[in-house]
Amino acid sequence: ARAEVRQQYVGFVFQSFQLLPHLTALENVLLPLSLAGKEQSELAKACLQRVGLGQRLHHTPKQLSGGEQQRVAIARGLINKPPVILADEPTAPLDSVRAMTVIRLLHEMAEKFQTAIIVVTHDDKIIPTFQRLYHIREGITYEEKGEGRSF
Repeated sequence: ARAEVRQQYVGFVFQSFQLLPHLTALENVLLPLSLAGKEQSELAKACLQRVGLGQRLHHTPKQLSGGEQQRVAIARGLINKPPVILADEPTAPLDSVRAMTVIRLLHEMAEKFQTAIIVVTHDDKIIPTFQRLYHIREGITYEEKGEGRSF
């Protein structure tokens, strides 16, 4: 039952991408749909097109740059149009330019799909792009006070 809830309501973007190395970008994005019993390659192609990888559909992860792999991971996380995306250090393996590109894309895609993003990060550069901030210190959660943030 928990797996079904995760599959339907939560998208994941992992720090280390977690792409299957023997699958193409298209097949990696199709995986959540396949697990849900849906085979919608046109939707997956459109999602990859939206993240700027329409020309790289048939490339495996080792043929993609780190930024491209992260965009595949974002497309995979959003393919089921979940109400929530959980992203664990989504910019950790990226340089600052690619990190900001990925965060901008994540915000754009979340807005398009009306998805909330929950990000765990230590990356000070991306923190100001989020509207609400919470800090965890010694097991206690604190909300950062101040004006709303925008990207």
